[in-house]
Amino acid sequence: MKTFTQVRHYLDWQRIEQRQGSYTFSPSHEGGWDYDALYQRCKAEGIEVLADIKTLPNWMLDTYPADQRDNENVPVKYGSDISNPVSYVEQARLGFQFAARYGSNGNVNASLLNVNQSQRWTGDGINTVKQGTALVNYIECENERDKWWKGRKAYQSAYEYAANLSAFYDGHKNTMGPGVGVKNADPNMQVVMAGLASPNTDYLRAMVDWCKLHRGYRVDGSINLCWDVINYHLYSNDAKSSQGGNATRGMAPEVGETAQVAQEFIATAHQYAADMPVWVTELGYDVNQGSYLKAIPIGDKSALQTQADWILRSALLYAREGVDRIFFYQAYDDNPTSSIQFGSSGLLNADRTRKPAADYLYQAQKLLGDYVYKQTLQKDPIVDRYEFNGQSAYALVVPDEKGRSVNYTLNLGSADSASVYSPKIGSDQMALKKVKLSEGELPLTVTETPIFVIPLETKVGDFAANTMFAASSDAGRVDTTQVNIINSTLKVYPNPATDYINVSFNNKQTGLVTIKVTDARTGRIHLSESFNKTSEEFTQRINLNSVPFGVCLVEIVQGNVRTVKQVIKPI
Repeated sequence: MKTFTQVRHYLDWQRIEQRQGSYTFSPSHEGGWDYDALYQRCKAEGIEVLADIKTLPNWMLDTYPADQRDNENVPVKYGSDISNPVSYVEQARLGFQFAARYGSNGNVNASLLNVNQSQRWTGDGINTVKQGTALVNYIECENERDKWWKGRKAYQSAYEYAANLSAFYDGHKNTMGPGVGVKNADPNMQVVMAGLASPNTDYLRAMVDWCKLHRGYRVDGSINLCWDVINYHLYSNDAKSSQGGNATRGMAPEVGETAQVAQEFIATAHQYAADMPVWVTELGYDVNQGSYLKAIPIGDKSALQTQADWILRSALLYAREGVDRIFFYQAYDDNPTSSIQFGSSGLLNADRTRKPAADYLYQAQKLLGDYVYKQTLQKDPIVDRYEFNGQSAYALVVPDEKGRSVNYTLNLGSADSASVYSPKIGSDQMALKKVKLSEGELPLTVTETPIFVIPLETKVGDFAANTMFAASSDAGRVDTTQVNIINSTLKVYPNPATDYINVSFNNKQTGLVTIKVTDARTGRIHLSESFNKTSEEFTQRINLNSVPFGVCLVEIVQGNVRTVKQVIKPI
């Protein structure tokens, strides 16, 4: 598991509340797991935990008629009004107990905490009350509550799930009594909404509407939402249906609807949820060729190798689009011989070694784990620029599923050499090739397996103007004279800026000019506007009202030339 920087832990409710109102964690009386030890080890290894509490415990399931018992039912006792937050009080009490133990608040009222201190047999561990262990920062309330395939007993509408979350989040604004709701145990613990099986922003917007009606607004005027992270699931396939429809195989992430859906969720978060983080907690591909989510052999690559390509490319795509976290489904295969979806989607082998996809992720994390996406310089092949402490790194890939390759020249400015890294199956490290450059140009053959480039011996001063440019072999060389003219005449002012900036420069080239404003830390695009330059002089005012406070990057694109200026928007 040290391959990964984070783990989404499916935690069945029954494991920690085998008997109603009596909680066991270390050890669990259902299965014997020691969750204290598990989370302590994850923290020691630097692995972030998302605890996904889901399914019904047996004592709640027993309230249902025998023919309606499914542990994925709506998490209430039989006959409850699933539109009323109060109906979810048992689950909200569980959220309180979990957050009190594993959250960061060491001042929880101990009289509200309860563990089953009975010893099951001689030598068995005994549960003790703990609080504020600071082992878990994120908790997910259930999983895929829009599960239409389970029928009405398990499906929740957006309004019903929002009511569920309101209880789980803070005891429906602390109206359900003491010891209820995650935030009442630890205000710092982040509540993640259950990942949507159908990645549709309509469901999310309806949840927001419920909060307007039943939770109102905060003092700052924002809607009093009852979750901290937006979450959805997407499995890219040839029917563009994620987990439904008539798909026949998986599809490369850039070819499918992956980017479009991400953009829709991020736009919705911006419009309705104050730029709340967006996560994708399920994505991936099967290897079994009977599955409708399979990765396919391409050219001389096996399905396992294609899975590795598509997994790594998915990670790069979501970084590019501004999604904050992703979790691949899943760690181990359910049944690699089965054609049922997800049966062969594991990233680790049964003997605990890494599959090629996990090799690629492990190597990429070691190489670029501290880097942050900044901008995309080219779309085919895709050329992304990342940055860490002023050092740039580049990720290049052909966004296809045909075995296509492209000759491309990456211009690295004043660098006199570069390190080129290629993922390597069965290794802890990528294959490395150091290349001497001629006038900063690096010729590359880019394929459907990503490669990474880090320039060497770059003069820091050459990045003062933050000018980035690249040329593909079929598009000709960049006019470096034109780049210098833009830099010498470019003005972006005022800086710092509160409401707007002016962008102006002077050159002989006419045509389309695109101006983008992105977050300097996350790379998220806040606005992008295009203008037609009809004369030598170009001046345009850009409204910054939609841009949050902090440091942003203003990118000016004219033809193959890209110039970036840093602007501060003070509080």
